[in-house]
Amino acid sequence: MRSDVARREFSKVPWCLPCVAAIVLSLCSVDIATAANTEVESPRHPISFANDVAPVLTKAGCNTGVCHAKAGGGQNGFQLSLLGFEPAEDYEHVVREARGRRISLAAPEQSLLLLKASGQVPHGGGVRLEKDSAGYRQLRDWIAAGALYGGDEAPELASIQVQPERGLLNQGATQQLVAVAHYSDGTSRNVTDLALYETNDVAMIEASESGVVHAQHLPGNAAVMVRYQGKVAVYTAAIPMGAAIDQVPESNNFVDDHVFNNLKTLGIPPSPVCDDATFLRRVTLDIAGRLPTEAESRAFLANDDDRRRDQVIDELLKSPEYADYFANKWTSLLKNRRDDKSDITSNFAFHAWLRDSLLANRPYDQIVRELLAATGTVMGNPPVAWYKRVKEPKEQIEDVAQLFLGVRMQCAQCHHHPFERWSQDDYYSLVAFFSKVGRKPTGVRGEDQIFHQRGVAGEKNPKTGETLLPAALGDSVGEIPAGEDPRLRLADWMSSTENPFFAKALVNRYWKHFFSRGLIEPEDDIRDTNPPTNPELLASIEKHFVDSGYDLKELVRVITRSHAYQLSAVPNEHNIADRQNYSRFYPKRLQAEVMLDSIDGLTGARTDFANLPVGTKAVALPDNSYNKSSPFLRVFGRPESTSVCECERVQSASLAQSLHFINAADIKSKLAFKGGRAERLAAAKDVTHQDRVNELYMAAYSRAPDDEEESTAVAYLSEPRMTADKKPISEVDATRENLQDLLWALINTKEFLFNH
Repeated sequence: MRSDVARREFSKVPWCLPCVAAIVLSLCSVDIATAANTEVESPRHPISFANDVAPVLTKAGCNTGVCHAKAGGGQNGFQLSLLGFEPAEDYEHVVREARGRRISLAAPEQSLLLLKASGQVPHGGGVRLEKDSAGYRQLRDWIAAGALYGGDEAPELASIQVQPERGLLNQGATQQLVAVAHYSDGTSRNVTDLALYETNDVAMIEASESGVVHAQHLPGNAAVMVRYQGKVAVYTAAIPMGAAIDQVPESNNFVDDHVFNNLKTLGIPPSPVCDDATFLRRVTLDIAGRLPTEAESRAFLANDDDRRRDQVIDELLKSPEYADYFANKWTSLLKNRRDDKSDITSNFAFHAWLRDSLLANRPYDQIVRELLAATGTVMGNPPVAWYKRVKEPKEQIEDVAQLFLGVRMQCAQCHHHPFERWSQDDYYSLVAFFSKVGRKPTGVRGEDQIFHQRGVAGEKNPKTGETLLPAALGDSVGEIPAGEDPRLRLADWMSSTENPFFAKALVNRYWKHFFSRGLIEPEDDIRDTNPPTNPELLASIEKHFVDSGYDLKELVRVITRSHAYQLSAVPNEHNIADRQNYSRFYPKRLQAEVMLDSIDGLTGARTDFANLPVGTKAVALPDNSYNKSSPFLRVFGRPESTSVCECERVQSASLAQSLHFINAADIKSKLAFKGGRAERLAAAKDVTHQDRVNELYMAAYSRAPDDEEESTAVAYLSEPRMTADKKPISEVDATRENLQDLLWALINTKEFLFNH
């Protein structure tokens, strides 16, 4: 006999033909026809829609983005919330929408929800629940019990735990995971069969629908995200290679301790430390964005001081090129973009402010604070220029979160983040920090004065209609008086030593700059479900950065001084497949600006840019506008500063790039540049071809040629040249043309085009 509560719920449901909480397209990522055959624990009674029914729909794939949680109205008129994050709304759609036609209380098995899911009537998603499956029985029993929501007496899901949380999993081995849901009333429940499992690297580890993980034959660290309703947990596995490690390079600092300990655990022998020439070229490119000069290379290679590598790092960090190079990186990410001629003043001022801040080594948290809380005009306060490019509060918090916190909030604008704990309330509470940013025109076209508007900051959640006060991610900043700029509270929270995102995001971004791969990938997607490959290493560098007072130069120093950074890029037989544990240096293609400057430096040419002093380097360009006048920068992927994502910069090779090197006019003009290296060396007297070849190799690679390279190059330089009518040309002219050819050949080598 039904209770009074059941009868009241029953009376609200119209008597109609059964219907569907229709399940999914055949393209859904989860094959539930198999998963639904697993057993589900008997639920506590009364059956709760949120705790017992919604998980079945989620496991079946009904509420994925390509099925009934599809943006714009679900599928075929039936809409569910993404991954069941809003069970109360889903209940309304399943039970009461369309006159209740999706369920039949009188004949539960005739409910359209079950008929379509089991394939008894046509369904675009195919069979999602077999009639003998536990999931089918769960839905049938819920309908038979009155299709109740569950009321206030049903406990709420508090968290989910995966057992084990970490493990050492040999290649080819398997591990059964157990997912345990913990509820607000203190009870727990095994939900292994209803949880969803997703790996972060299918080449390393696979996970079945029932939670069985299988290690592949690629060593390293991998993770499996376990999701149950709105909660997630992560299982991390170390998959060892098991090779014997006779020795590792001597540890130079705590970075080495963590990197080499991890390699020992995994049994991946590292490559040896690189030679001096390779190190000098590598570190100069990474810190100053340029090649070492011939004089610098010769002096460094002749230096026998044991501290010579540390010394050159310190010299590079003091150089203006360091500030130019990293200002180029940051102004691109901060969208210092020229859309109109009137932007030139603000763009130059913003770039100069950022460059000067880096050169003076102002603390990172102070730079960010000045940017976020900027008020006034561009001429009086250059950080204001950021508000010219990023005008809407939503765009502002999305950029701030992704760039400075490593958190991608875009998804949470419309629904609960599918891979994180952030909700729409979290999103709009963050937007509220910028809700009182005011603008008023100035006497300069296109320039606004930025100011703080008085009043209580708040932002309305468009879905609930609730006005939300400023709140940090997972934290409170307290009550903000009407006269206080809430952005200052945001800056205080971000720079707090207890902040779990701020320092970690910067450290991970810089680690990727120097190692080609972040400890967390992508570098701006930091979340519990995307763990670092070496958590202890990341935590140690983060602590060092905070303890240093957010000293950016010290961060660069501690990374580049490590022997982990100084390992050779040449793999051994064991680490050739390693791409995440830093057992060797991972070569990376030169960025467009660096490549252009390097070609100019090697050939002795010069690239001129409008409105800039003669000799300005490409890495010192203040904004994106110079891409239009430089075919080279466009072809080789200099970003247009439209995104805070590093991915906007193109680092991959292309056919257009190859063709550019073969026959582009600007490459030819640099090789034959008047007063350039080819002309100067050809005209030099009392200089042998060996001397010429040695200079070219030192300028291009920071090393002398080996015997074979030298003999081949010298032989080529010695070849005579003929005019079109077969007449010999002078020795000087012949040498000049041969030098141009040799320069072109050096430019096209991988050793030149890559930092290795």
